[in-house]
Amino acid sequence: MTFVATLEPKPLWGHFDEILTIPRGSKEEEKARQYVIEVAQRHGFSHQSDPTGNIVVRKPAAKGYEDAPVTILQSHLDMVNEKNSDVNHDFSKDPIQPQQDGEYLTATGTTLGSDNGIGVAAMLAILEADDLVHGPLEMLFTVDEETGLNGAAGLDASMLEGRRLINLDSEEEGSLCVGCAGGADSTVTLPLTTMSTPDGSVGVTVKLHGLKGGHSGIDIRLQRGNATKLLARALYAASIDQEFHLANLEGGNKHNAIPREAAATLTIAADGKQALIEALTSEIEDIQEEFKPVEPDMGVEITEVEAPGEVWDAATADKVLQLIEALPHGIVSMSYAIPDLVETSTNFATVNVDDGKLVILLSSRSSVASAMTALKLKIRATASLAGAEVSEEDGYPGWEPDLDSELLGLLKEIHEDKTGVAPKIEAVHAGLECALVGKKIPGMDMISMGPKIEFPHSPDERVKIASVATFWELLTATLEKLAKSA
Repeated sequence: MTFVATLEPKPLWGHFDEILTIPRGSKEEEKARQYVIEVAQRHGFSHQSDPTGNIVVRKPAAKGYEDAPVTILQSHLDMVNEKNSDVNHDFSKDPIQPQQDGEYLTATGTTLGSDNGIGVAAMLAILEADDLVHGPLEMLFTVDEETGLNGAAGLDASMLEGRRLINLDSEEEGSLCVGCAGGADSTVTLPLTTMSTPDGSVGVTVKLHGLKGGHSGIDIRLQRGNATKLLARALYAASIDQEFHLANLEGGNKHNAIPREAAATLTIAADGKQALIEALTSEIEDIQEEFKPVEPDMGVEITEVEAPGEVWDAATADKVLQLIEALPHGIVSMSYAIPDLVETSTNFATVNVDDGKLVILLSSRSSVASAMTALKLKIRATASLAGAEVSEEDGYPGWEPDLDSELLGLLKEIHEDKTGVAPKIEAVHAGLECALVGKKIPGMDMISMGPKIEFPHSPDERVKIASVATFWELLTATLEKLAKSA
């Protein structure tokens, strides 16, 4: 137990404190699944799983409200495992180390997992509570959300009786989410032609680090730096006047996280090393100054290493740097319909070498289907010019807002009653499982809510402690109102 369990509301924070000790990276949620099942069994509640691994736990209505319609609460069990390179942490076994920073809870050099651990903890607290008023509840715990909403995509919808759903995966205090973007990934593959390292060469590694990264949907609007794109930019600029050979280039870890770090290995004639270092340093200093307002901690390490035995030939290196320079990253367009909403974007997510090929993953999002198609065509055209191949995933749909939703109307009333202000009604430039649930069960009345969570998918992730108490009050009041209004 840590200090987290002493925070208010204790029933919720107690479960989150326990969740911090459970490995639950995407596709590795089994121990988290077992924790949910143990809580359900301890209180005698029935549960059901589907072949994908999603769990539904059913809690009967409070006495006197048995005839109320079923309400579904939904959160995902997995989290994004990201850490700073200087932090020694094994997500498969080490507990997350929480710390309090003023009014926020954060972790020590890693992601916190409040996305969506707070939602999971709230559902478990409701399962255990015997003093809440509510109708029949179905608690849907999904898996593998962070790698592409795969749990929701594989959901066996026959497990659900309810036709109104409250998703607990939003991250804005004082707002209700009524829509989201769809998304799809593109993988660009470029064959690499190698050659023996020229005699008399020395090896050099260049590492760009200290960038903020963040959620590729929520935080893309902040226009933070992409470590891979910026490193490739510096290398490409230096290559115009400096002759060197690339041997490796890698950056990024997750399709839905903006790359915070990137590294390249190259070789150069010994007598040209100093000039190259000076050229790269100059380019990166310009980049640091350019991004200083949003990336004040950006740093670079240039180190001499043993020269590798093979490097990419000159034509291949040019193609690689030009391709990375040309492929898109960031905001593509803003919404015409909703003020300040990013409509279309792409995240230049990862790049690595695999079996003699450079493999680049781009994760794109849009709330407009035709704009998504246009963006994928642009990626394909750019890759084709470099002689690269492109494969595309089907992706996931968007969630179209229903401003006449009965559930939305009720939640607006409760929010204003409890907080004294009307909630903001928003859509998000990120994927939410509501989109897939709504596709599987047409007519599902849905809303998404949550506490204030900032910088998810990065080690800067933090949750505002007081907002969790407000979230809990709104959620429990909503369940009571739904039961009493039946």
